Amino acid sequence: MTIIAQNNEDNKELNDTIGRFFSEYKIGTLLRKCNAGKEKGVSVISVFLYLFSNLFLGRSMYMQMKTSKFKENFSKNTVYRFLNSVKTNWLKFTTLLAADVVNRTIKPLTNENRANVFIFDDTLFNRTGYKKTELASRVFDHTDRKYKKGFRMLSLGWSDGNTFIPVNSCLLASSKNENILGTTKVFDKRTIAGRRRTLAVKKGTEAMLELLDTALSADLNADYVLFDNWFANPAQITAIKSRNMNVIAMLKKSSKIHYEYNGEKLSVKQIYSKNRKRPGRSKYLLSVDVMLGKINPIPAKIVFVRNKINRKDWLALVCTNTELCEEEIIRIYGKRWDIEVFFKTCKSRLNLIKECHSLSYDALTAHTAIVFARYILLALEQRINEDVRTLGELFYLIADELADITFSESLHIITEALIASLTELLKLTDEQLLAFVADFEARLPRHLKNALNFHNLAS
Repeated sequence: MTIIAQNNEDNKELNDTIGRFFSEYKIGTLLRKCNAGKEKGVSVISVFLYLFSNLFLGRSMYMQMKTSKFKENFSKNTVYRFLNSVKTNWLKFTTLLAADVVNRTIKPLTNENRANVFIFDDTLFNRTGYKKTELASRVFDHTDRKYKKGFRMLSLGWSDGNTFIPVNSCLLASSKNENILGTTKVFDKRTIAGRRRTLAVKKGTEAMLELLDTALSADLNADYVLFDNWFANPAQITAIKSRNMNVIAMLKKSSKIHYEYNGEKLSVKQIYSKNRKRPGRSKYLLSVDVMLGKINPIPAKIVFVRNKINRKDWLALVCTNTELCEEEIIRIYGKRWDIEVFFKTCKSRLNLIKECHSLSYDALTAHTAIVFARYILLALEQRINEDVRTLGELFYLIADELADITFSESLHIITEALIASLTELLKLTDEQLLAFVADFEARLPRHLKNALNFHNLAS
């Protein structure tokens, strides 16, 4: 099947790119593993290809029908039956696809010593026709701090700091019946449709653990699990730690949540007020070791950092790996921003919200999985175009590891370039260069002197 008309060079290249992606990761076989079987003569992969590619064509199925440009060998009812199928396990599909992409393509390009992470977060999946949309609910939007109509799209992603791969998701309805505004359907809880709806009405913390277990069962692993303060409670952190995974998360400033510190049960605010803060412009204000959890408490480290938005405020990060230094905890937690970029891209560029107007919960779940697959394709293409090691074995052997450039490394590179320019353009002698470096060094604070290592620079 030719999914895109090859009437110009760009369309041909796009067609080839999508074809390679579907062939390399055996999308058809993957769909069959997830119970996406055909009901009549049209193959499932043909329908999936069409839905997957529509975004890149810039036309919806509705406009293609209206302008008589719908040239596929199936009807619109076939597309609707595919999306509304109660048998297809879309949670399994996105998880297996992500695991294959990460394990076969991304990890070989990443140093084994690098910290890979799982990232959890949710975003609003709003619905205008919520009264007729199955399971649409009154849900809380963390961004605007208001209740809105629709779902919370709880998502799990994997990242090595360079490439973010969405793993799986769940459109969460409200766990309270009185907050469900749309229609409801009853299915046997042993079926895929029944389990899908059971997961939808679970609390976010419970659904989060189920998404994580699904990823682990697909042989997808990471060193740390990152999430913000909405999910950060001792019970959740200890539950993840029991799965032999470490957590780095932002803590709530709640007076109801306590941690064992120096034999006392204290809140985060109380721990902060009891300790002297680090002077100067340190990356962090305070670091303490605590025990968290009630039944089987585990050791953890809490790092207090300045709030960049409000310099008079502070934020608290917790890490269950107490051997990790404070700067590394802050750096690794910074990877959590990848999922915010993912949400923005899905909503602004990949038509997550506007493309599918179905009222069926199954169809909305299928549409979300298709959008995730589109993002995986784009993430792979970006990595391939930027990482020279994908060009062949020669580059794989000689290219340096893609690294997170720290502040010290950045400053070192800039200073080396400055000294090289002075030497080249001003023709400074060794004595003049040493005098310049000594004078420049004397004007800097101590932590910058250590970071720059001036003896190496001058030589």
